[in-house]
Amino acid sequence: MSEIKISFKDYFFGFLSILWRYPTIFRGIWKLSRLKLDKKKSIGKHIEKIAKRYPNFLSLLFEDKKYTYKEFNEWVNRFANYFLSIGVRKGEVINVFLENRPELLFILVAMSKIGSIASLINTNQRKLSLIHSFRLNQVNKFIIGEETLNAFEEIEHDLDLSKDINLYSLKDQGKRDVSDHYINLSQEILNKSCENPSTTGDMQLKNTYAYIFTSGTTGLPKAVPITNARTLGASIFYGKIVLNMQPDDVMYIPLPFYHSNAINVAWAAVLEGNSTLAMRRNFSASNFWKDIKKYKATIFNYIGEVCRYLLNQPPSLDDKNHDVDRITGNGLRPEIWKIFKKRFGIKEVYEFYGSTEFTGVFINLFNLDCTIGMNPAPYSIVKYDIDSNEFIREENGYLQKVEEEEPGLLLMKILEEQSFPGYTNKQAMEKKIIDNPFGNNEIWFNSGDIIKSIGNKHAQFVDRVGDTYRWKSENVSTTEVEGIIGLYKDIELVSVYGVKIPHTEGRAGMASILTSINHKDFNLKHFLKYLKENLPIYAIPYFIRFIREFRTTSTEKLIKTDIKKEGYNINRVEDPIYILLPKNLNYTFLTEDIYKRIIKGEIPF
Repeated sequence: MSEIKISFKDYFFGFLSILWRYPTIFRGIWKLSRLKLDKKKSIGKHIEKIAKRYPNFLSLLFEDKKYTYKEFNEWVNRFANYFLSIGVRKGEVINVFLENRPELLFILVAMSKIGSIASLINTNQRKLSLIHSFRLNQVNKFIIGEETLNAFEEIEHDLDLSKDINLYSLKDQGKRDVSDHYINLSQEILNKSCENPSTTGDMQLKNTYAYIFTSGTTGLPKAVPITNARTLGASIFYGKIVLNMQPDDVMYIPLPFYHSNAINVAWAAVLEGNSTLAMRRNFSASNFWKDIKKYKATIFNYIGEVCRYLLNQPPSLDDKNHDVDRITGNGLRPEIWKIFKKRFGIKEVYEFYGSTEFTGVFINLFNLDCTIGMNPAPYSIVKYDIDSNEFIREENGYLQKVEEEEPGLLLMKILEEQSFPGYTNKQAMEKKIIDNPFGNNEIWFNSGDIIKSIGNKHAQFVDRVGDTYRWKSENVSTTEVEGIIGLYKDIELVSVYGVKIPHTEGRAGMASILTSINHKDFNLKHFLKYLKENLPIYAIPYFIRFIREFRTTSTEKLIKTDIKKEGYNINRVEDPIYILLPKNLNYTFLTEDIYKRIIKGEIPF
């Protein structure tokens, strides 16, 4: 981690750099103050307003398709009016399993117009985690894209769907046939009215229109409600206060819309500026700058891995031959921050830190280097023992705040219901709440992240803690992965944790397993096949350690401290370790030569 400090001089000149925008910023703050939860306002109503005022403004670019705001709104209405015609009720949840494409946004906005809820299923999930996500909410309607049919059909029988369940297919590229027991949604909506439904005017800011799944810090994926207030508040915050979006801006979004970064940061900002969204189905490093030029993008949304992948591409004439002048996202690491800006000619980086579950965010409003910025909401950084995964408390049992520049666990103060929408699962929500940590009867949200203050109200992200680690822009729940690995034959005990790999973002998964057979007889090829069938690709452990025994606490809980420190260091570990090398179809025994190449950064993960 780079040692970065924000001086008063940095702070002062950062403040001056946005002084010319203060009238716009104050208007944004004023608009935010008027967002009352019972106000009749929604994403759908916002889209209708833009479509009426600026019908010919470009709303969406996708592959070779273009939609004006008028056309976008009309497609939304076809979906909304169809759902109303089949009796979809306010508050009803519908499972939506689609990759990035226009229909996903049409459905989302349609939900906000009629008050129903789209449960956005992560398209990377497979088998057990996918089954869990589909079962999490009581639904009787599933919308399955042609592109995700194979994954759904693998687990359809396991869902034990009743005859009352309606399965809808949504045509994509028309490359495969669909079973007769699916209703062809693409066909059903064609003759529906493209007029605004009357229900839009009844929707309130407090109404939920989507569920987004997050691993949080423990267990299987949990559904987080996304309200109209959350997205429209983010729209004003990012679109007006932070990015100053204008109608001629084009925001390129290569990130999945089943995560809040794409919805509640990038797309939200587009809506506030009456700007254009350029959507990509899946991120591609080799096509990134080609897309930027094709769509004439002026800004793009990133995660740390995106920036790392782009840096790893061979230098090209396209590196600076574009119109992008600012970017926004999270996870751009300090060690590559300035290198990335210089190589690609990026002038402004609006890094943020936040969570799907909580509304308070850090934002690099002053465009300073290597910082997640400031947070106007109340927060505390408290002392935390990473090894024992426990708070460090005072003699009276209360938590201790860290010293300046000392890393600690981030807590966010819960001011009202709107600041912590939480999860749909009550037990999962309670695990994130800390009651009275400082002896003043306040309640706080446990972020599960380590950050540190770097001076003048600015902070820097350090790492995740506990039962979650971050890899490939995803939060990986060790509890979830351990649960699935533990079901595999011949495995008696398993402990999963994240390990650092030089020159990569986040932590790669490592599993220490205790088996009833010799590691040489363990069928790693079959084991990997099992993992691919039941885990998202980002959650599959890269390292497998065949451990001889585990240390446990007095309550028989596995102690991860030592094995996490040892990692895959073959100079410290006598147990056999296997590695899943990039593009390999099976685990390979970790030799000294491979280990040295990993440490030198010669193997790209």
